[in-house]
Amino acid sequence: MIVKTKKYQLDTGTYIKIGLGNILKEQWWVALIAIAIACGYFWIASWWWISMAILAYVIYWLFWVIQFAGVTQMEQNKVIFEKMAYEIDSRQILMKINTKQGMPVKWEMIKKAEVKKDAFILTMSKAQFIHLPFRIFNSENEKKFMETILKRKGYIA
Repeated sequence: MIVKTKKYQLDTGTYIKIGLGNILKEQWWVALIAIAIACGYFWIASWWWISMAILAYVIYWLFWVIQFAGVTQMEQNKVIFEKMAYEIDSRQILMKINTKQGMPVKWEMIKKAEVKKDAFILTMSKAQFIHLPFRIFNSENEKKFMETILKRKGYIA
């Protein structure tokens, strides 16, 4: 069976939000570094330790916000934010801009998958993922088939 979805355009705000969520999940340990720097206050009592730890952590997150916002503005990444339909089967995910242009994504390229309350998120890297909202599926059966594929591939329990 092949699941053919409705056309969907990824919103830039959604891309940035999901991307920053991926960074937070993968690099949670950066907060521990900031806390360790702030603990320098107990060594030499100065508020500079705490303020510089907070500043460093804010700069770190600002770096990632700029990275994700920059991706949305680059010309070579415009294709990510175009309206496209998806054809999903047990071999691959075919991202189609139109009937003649498309790009296959093999399941081996997917590192992890999540089922959120309103979408499937298939993550390939920190900044590359496929966001499939439930509303683009034509029926409840197609959504269940997608879940079945993800379970067979071992991405969800």
